[in-house]
Amino acid sequence: MPLKLFLKQINLWFKSRPLARGSVDTNFALLEACAIGVLSAFAALLLKQGIGWLGGWRLQAAHRFGATVVLPLAGLFFGALAGWLIEQLAPAAGGGGVPQVKAVLGRYPIALNLRVAIVKAIGTICVLGAGLTLGRRGPTVHIGAALAAQLSSWIPNSPTNRRQMIAAGAAAGLAAGFNTPIAGVLFVIEELMRDVSGLTLETAIVASFTGAVVSRLLGSADLNIPATMIYSARQGSFSVSEIPFYVLLGVLAGIMGGIFNRIMLLSLSFNRRLQLSMPWRIGLAGLISGIIVAFLPPFFRNNAGLRDFLISGELGWQTIAIAFVAHFFLTILAYSSGAPGGLFAPALVLGSALGYLVGTAEVAFLGSESAHTFALAGMGAFFTAVVRVPVTAIVIVFEMTADFNLVLPLMIVSAVAYLVAESVSRGSIYEHLLEASGIHLQEETSKYDFLSQLTAADLMQSRVETLASNLKLEEAIQAMSRSHHRGFPVVEGGKLVGIITQSDIAQRKEEENEAICLRDVMTTQPITVNLTTPLVDVLYLLNRYQLSRLPVTEGSKLVGIITRSDIIKAEAKRLSGDKEITRRPEPSYVVYRTRSPASGRGRILLPLVNPQNASALFEIAAAIARYQKYEIDCLHIITVPKYIYPAQAKVSSTYSRKQMRHLEKLGRDANIQVHTQVRVANDTAEAILETIAQEKSDMLIMGWKGSTSSPEQIFGNVVDKLIRQAPCDLVLVKLGQQAYSFPNSIDRQGNWLIPTAGGANSQRAMKILPALAELYTVPNSPQIRLCQVYSPGQNQLNLDRLKKTAESIGDKMNLPVIAIPIHARFVSDAIIHLATTEKYDLVVLGASSEGLLQQAVRGNIPEAIAQGINSTVIIVRSAL
Repeated sequence: MPLKLFLKQINLWFKSRPLARGSVDTNFALLEACAIGVLSAFAALLLKQGIGWLGGWRLQAAHRFGATVVLPLAGLFFGALAGWLIEQLAPAAGGGGVPQVKAVLGRYPIALNLRVAIVKAIGTICVLGAGLTLGRRGPTVHIGAALAAQLSSWIPNSPTNRRQMIAAGAAAGLAAGFNTPIAGVLFVIEELMRDVSGLTLETAIVASFTGAVVSRLLGSADLNIPATMIYSARQGSFSVSEIPFYVLLGVLAGIMGGIFNRIMLLSLSFNRRLQLSMPWRIGLAGLISGIIVAFLPPFFRNNAGLRDFLISGELGWQTIAIAFVAHFFLTILAYSSGAPGGLFAPALVLGSALGYLVGTAEVAFLGSESAHTFALAGMGAFFTAVVRVPVTAIVIVFEMTADFNLVLPLMIVSAVAYLVAESVSRGSIYEHLLEASGIHLQEETSKYDFLSQLTAADLMQSRVETLASNLKLEEAIQAMSRSHHRGFPVVEGGKLVGIITQSDIAQRKEEENEAICLRDVMTTQPITVNLTTPLVDVLYLLNRYQLSRLPVTEGSKLVGIITRSDIIKAEAKRLSGDKEITRRPEPSYVVYRTRSPASGRGRILLPLVNPQNASALFEIAAAIARYQKYEIDCLHIITVPKYIYPAQAKVSSTYSRKQMRHLEKLGRDANIQVHTQVRVANDTAEAILETIAQEKSDMLIMGWKGSTSSPEQIFGNVVDKLIRQAPCDLVLVKLGQQAYSFPNSIDRQGNWLIPTAGGANSQRAMKILPALAELYTVPNSPQIRLCQVYSPGQNQLNLDRLKKTAESIGDKMNLPVIAIPIHARFVSDAIIHLATTEKYDLVVLGASSEGLLQQAVRGNIPEAIAQGINSTVIIVRSAL
């Protein structure tokens, strides 16, 4: 029972909300990369010790009972055992491992988990311990990636982060196998992912570094390059006379590497045609290898010893040539059978042997002592010819030797080998192996690119129904009954503090404690995403935690909400060929511009869409400009489809120019400097934001028709975006349709209503009142009512602040201002009722960006007031 409880707690911890929030966080990913590096290092140590133990036992048995009997039988038995384990338990554990990791990173559905890692480790120990001529670094890459994939499934990880973790595991595996952390990172970038994004580099570097350090401490990373060989190579110096021999080495390595790949693919095809089961294939390969090795010189029986001899050059050139040929074909025999083993070490050893042969010829012709340098350069050349990763090959050899004198020879031979190998057999061996298995990887996978290119900001709804944290439970139940939503964000002071759902309320519904507020029953610290969270990560969080919606926050402020239906709609648009959501708009293009002398203290940007409202909006803008000594930038935007570049669009600007010239005349009559411009754009809001940035606008005055066609938007797509992003003061004008509406009624007694809550935005709204009042031709006009709405439960009201504000406005405008306190449950209903009853011709509101975009159950207050009143409504939002 205690164990069951413990496992349950572990499971709950893995699904906890703190881990959910961390699953899309970069710092969380870096910590996970450290853990992956440590696991990969221990896996490398396990392989080394296991292979050494089994290989030592095999050699002892061969010495005692005879090599001709023991070596073939050991190859047959342990090869068949490895094949049986792979076939029965984890078919994906076969082969070298790098192609499988490459396919998974290319989003091909291949198993990559703890079972694969365990079977791969046991199979590799069996195969390499039995004497097959393969390496353990490829399996280390596979095991590192599999451990990373398993860890990412245990610990919450977004699909984006999980892919990076698998790549980091592969990098750590290579780094732990060779003690080459830089090469591990480069191999991921050059061969596995071809991705240089920040997260890929960061996680790969951390995992690779950790794996290399731990591996060095454990002593599990070495290729046994003798110190005498490295010392001898360092004593030599690169000379121009050696260049032809390095070129020759590159050519030979390129030819032999290309032939190696071709024969390997032919052998794979032959094995498939035999239609033997995997135990028989690997067992027969072990048997044949054992028979051949039994009749070769004794040092061939120990793969590690043979590598030492070849790398150190302690054999004569004739023996090295025989060893090269034997190693060449035995590696092909073993790898083409599907045995779990890699090509890294065999390629480096073959390159070293080839380098010694060319180096011996160079010594004979020129009398130099640089055969060791050629051997080391040959490693990089042959590795490049087989895998086609020249940069990784150069860095692997350099990191193993730490010899700067090798860099130039390595660059020469690797470049030549790459070019020659491409002419013999195009493409990496791993790409061909995948294609032979029917896996054709594409550079981009449109399904996932679509999800990763979009962010939460692209699809979220700005119109969010929220509840206040101090709302009584009974009031919350009534509010929720009027909405079709089952859950609501809970806010406090504009900040998200929790989530409340119908199930949360149902658990406390029976309690009769009237003092219970939402903050007592809500779920605190909800799972959220920010504006830049990729859509693929949003979808992951929704699925893993069985959520229907996620709040979108900026810091702790609620800015929107994204639901499953939003993602489904976006996917439906993509499938129907609608590119609107998948392509960012191009910069707008100016087709017409006029300039007046700059003499103002600031600028007002006035975008004009509806010509019927242009004169009224200009009159309001001119009044503010005159009072504040500003200039006016009049802007007209001609929109074109998003598949057309604005700079190349063929449009007619005749009407727009005529309208701009009319506004210039109005400016001259009002003695105000007016600048005009006409822009062609894909997106109206983006064009306005561009203009604000270029013209350094201090205020944006926008007309609004008073309604929106989309329930996901509050004021409309364009206005919502400008409310959120426009850095300057924003004045939103909904012109009234009644005859008494402002500014149609400036020749009679005006009647204004100014609702206030006492905030900074209300104060900013009041600063434009004197400018608008100057339009009236009637003395002592307008009459102003300043009102504030109080909840019905507030019996003792402190009206001092309201009265002081009324007096302050009256003093500035030299007009009487009457303060009106109102008792009402809902602010918008009270203001609409008052404005409709008294027929106010202008209502001026101040609101913040959060207030303008926040949707309560009863509706957005500024938007509800603007829609519910037939007269003119002006909403002012201060600069961000």
